[in-house]
Order: sequence, then C-alpha cells, then structure tokens
Amino acid sequence: MAITSSRGVILIHSAPRALCPHLEWAVGRALGRAVNFDWTEQPVLTGSRRAEFYWEGPVGSGATLASAIRGWEHLRFEVSEDPTPRSDGARWMHTPGLGIHFAQTDSAGNVVIAEDRVRYAMEVAAGDPFELQRELDVALGSAWDEELEPFRHAGDDQQIVWLHKVG
Repeated sequence: MAITSSRGVILIHSAPRALCPHLEWAVGRALGRAVNFDWTEQPVLTGSRRAEFYWEGPVGSGATLASAIRGWEHLRFEVSEDPTPRSDGARWMHTPGLGIHFAQTDSAGNVVIAEDRVRYAMEVAAGDPFELQRELDVALGSAWDEELEPFRHAGDDQQIVWLHKVG
C-alpha cells in the first residue's frame, strides 16, 4: 500500500531568538531531513522572531510536527495539514497561555466541528444561548485565533510565494 503524501505549513508567530535553532532541529527530526527557516523579526513582540515553513510528508505529519514543537515556553505557532483524497485537513494552534488546540479542517481551510461535539455543546448549554456560544467558541478555537491574530497580521507585508498553481 502506498503511503499518501500531504503538505502544509508551519507558522511560527513568535519565538525567542535563542529558541530558533532548536525549532529547526525539532522540525527537521520530525520530517527526517534538515530544514532551515527564513527568520524575520516579529514586530508585535520585541525580541522575538517569526517564520513560515512549507512542508511535505506522509499523512499525519502535521500532528508529528505540532507535537515536536509544542511545550516550549514563549512560543506561538500554527501547523496546518492540507486534506488529501484519503484524509481530512487539520490545524493546530498554540499559545503560551492557552496551550494547544486541534481542529479538523475542510478543503477550504474552514474548521469543521464534529456532530458529537455540537451535541455535547447543546447538552452542556441546556438551552442557555450564551453557554452554547461559549462552547462553540471553544470548539472553534476562538480564543487561540483572537490571541494569534495580531501576530498573523505582522507578516502581511511579507512577499507572497505561490507553491502551486491550479489549472
């Protein structure tokens, strides 16, 4: 049976300068090859750096990568894995204060909330619309998105690199 390949991106939103080589080593170990990130200053948090790294590997590499780099203090990151014909997409977000959040994603990158998670949210809310909204915000990772958003925008002036072209 052939191993299905996937691809995705690692967004290091903020990392202390001293941690940068350790992150490259951890990602390289997870992918089974040496990697180098193109680090730039993170203007939102003085003394920190940011990087984007596009990866390819077997399906499930996103989970391996997120596990390899989580656990360091003062690190904000996202790892995404694109869906394949045989697997769902996924996104992992991490902040120092919130820890890690995992979400399944569809082909457009939208977070998908599983039926059982929606049922659980409705059960916990017990008819309270504010509690239902809170539970769905947790399932969507809204707190992680809110904390990471300023760090995401810090790279808006970066040059866009197209990895592939449709058509």
